[in-house]
Amino acid sequence: MKRHAPPVAATFVATAALLMAACGGSDGESASTDDGKATGAAPTGEASPSRTASSADSAVATARPEIELPSDLSYVFDWPRTGDTDKDAVLADSEQSIKAVDLAIVNQDALDKAYLYYYEGEAAAGTEKFIQNYVDHKAGITGAYRFYSPVVAVDDDGTASLRYCEDQGKAFVKYLETDKVEETEVSAKSYVAYSTSLRKNSNGIWVILKMNSQTGSARCQP
Repeated sequence: MKRHAPPVAATFVATAALLMAACGGSDGESASTDDGKATGAAPTGEASPSRTASSADSAVATARPEIELPSDLSYVFDWPRTGDTDKDAVLADSEQSIKAVDLAIVNQDALDKAYLYYYEGEAAAGTEKFIQNYVDHKAGITGAYRFYSPVVAVDDDGTASLRYCEDQGKAFVKYLETDKVEETEVSAKSYVAYSTSLRKNSNGIWVILKMNSQTGSARCQP
């Protein structure tokens, strides 16, 4: 997924870039970085795959994690339910996966069990690197996120795909040591398109295997 990260100019890696790396894409159909924005996405790096995988297996074996985020973070999911049980489950689990990444940033824990419950393999490894960037630079996130225009498809083999848009125009990076918020102007880059590949695991959870994002996507512009 592609979420905001600390700007490069301010000793932090650009938000979009982190997300890009996290989602494993480029400025075309892959994740890129947004300056001064902060959200939780899943890059496709190869950071500690075995460590992440073992943590993920352990987390999935437990009950669904409770996700409680601070009051300065808010979310709107303009994702109407479809009436299809599997498709609606994909949407519901994807909502939780997004919040789980942000919880890891809030907790400053790159191996937070909540997000490992919803991410596996390539997506989990990339997300770990994405979160670690915040931890290394003592940065958090604040503001409001809106998600919209979902397109979900479920296959008979227990896999699914989900494409959606994110409006990051009112979400920002916050430096924890100073409480400084890196506010940025809304631009075309504030709108990000995501594409995820999922599978239904043995616990009935739709977990994310791969994620790509595109900053400034024409499809997501208002």
